[in-house]
Amino acid sequence: MQLLTKDIWFPNANEATADGLLAIGGDLSVERLLHAYKNGIFPWFEAEEPILWWSPHPRFVLFPEKLKVSKSMKQIMRHRDYTVTVNKAFKAVITECSKIKRSGQAGTWITYNMIEAYVKMHELGYAKSVEVWRENTLVAGLYGIDLGNNVFCGESMFTKESNASKAGFITFIQNTNYKLIDCQVYTNHLESLGAEEISRDLFLEYLKD
Repeated sequence: MQLLTKDIWFPNANEATADGLLAIGGDLSVERLLHAYKNGIFPWFEAEEPILWWSPHPRFVLFPEKLKVSKSMKQIMRHRDYTVTVNKAFKAVITECSKIKRSGQAGTWITYNMIEAYVKMHELGYAKSVEVWRENTLVAGLYGIDLGNNVFCGESMFTKESNASKAGFITFIQNTNYKLIDCQVYTNHLESLGAEEISRDLFLEYLKD
């Protein structure tokens, strides 16, 4: 595990600890974030902590062709009047994601500085949001990073209605042509949609294509 300086660099991902922690420190500049995502690294830390950079092994991913949509979910998507959009309300989506309380965390990992950094990434075309609306009200959403390499690196999602974020995620996957969705670390929710674990080395190969 390395302590970062002002220089834009990261150690080899295989130097990460058993739980995936690779480096500490640095900043959230666009240049550093781009370098991180291109090398399978992402920031994840709480407000009181220094910036922590991760590259877990195994990596939790979803191959779009393996997406699982249950019969009950298909019915929900048919009968609920959701409208799904892309890049219509990025800052609103990431702000709502920052309010979600997560198991095992004392506070949010999406700090004010994180929001500002990813809004800049969005303005430059690297960060993307998916919004789920009901009657012009934002009820769910997700955001992530798209570096133009056919891999979408999902960061976070929120929902104010049961299954609304799942509906947005499924619609997004079904209407894009990504070869891989990076889910970063295991969750039951994403496993139910078909996500699986692959090795870090294999994940890094997908980033190169």
